Amino acid sequence: MTLPRIASRAQWRAAREALLAQEKAATRARDALNAERRRLPMVEIDKEYVFEGSDGKATLLDLFAGRDQLVVYHFMFAPEWDAGCRSCSAFLDQIGHLAHLRARGTEFAAVSRAPYTRLLPFKARMGWTVPWYSSYGDDFNLDFEVSFPDDGGGGGLRERPGLSCFLRERDRVFHTYSTYDRGLDGLGSTTSFLDLTALGRQEKWERPAGRASALGAPAGSARIRYHDEYED
Repeated sequence: MTLPRIASRAQWRAAREALLAQEKAATRARDALNAERRRLPMVEIDKEYVFEGSDGKATLLDLFAGRDQLVVYHFMFAPEWDAGCRSCSAFLDQIGHLAHLRARGTEFAAVSRAPYTRLLPFKARMGWTVPWYSSYGDDFNLDFEVSFPDDGGGGGLRERPGLSCFLRERDRVFHTYSTYDRGLDGLGSTTSFLDLTALGRQEKWERPAGRASALGAPAGSARIRYHDEYED
């Protein structure tokens, strides 16, 4: 196994400061990339999708739970499987308390092709509390390119993990962004999800301007509370 070279404290500090300059440049580049993502156009969803969750049948609008944005994790769980994908399960394991995301008007949900009767016992086994819906028999996975025909000729579908972001304006729902595979690396925190959405973190320094007050509330960081202090 190759290990880092041994250096003096002064040598380490000099190397660390050189790396810090690169890290700050990467942060500025990431902020610029996030701004370009928020400038993407959006597509209105005019197809009626039907899901099943803890309260029965639900539409895509229902998945927002009254909030302005929705982040959907496309969880790999085919109808014939007895358990969910291990990598997708590890992804959900790292999701923190949703109160901080919801305080910025953003809901999170997982969606899988397996029937809800298969999702429920596995969700209980894993101890998850995040909303999880079944799209069994629906085109949702196909339309958002996380399920596609198997080229092997078996007639089935192949799966891949992904994440999609949606924005609503009253009863109209718009698709704003999707990412797949390695695009999921590093996601899981509140800010990492918000950075993928059209409204972002809703901070005044973000660009394009005018999105920090989009929800009619103080800028993002001004709303941070202990998770048991939020009204919702």
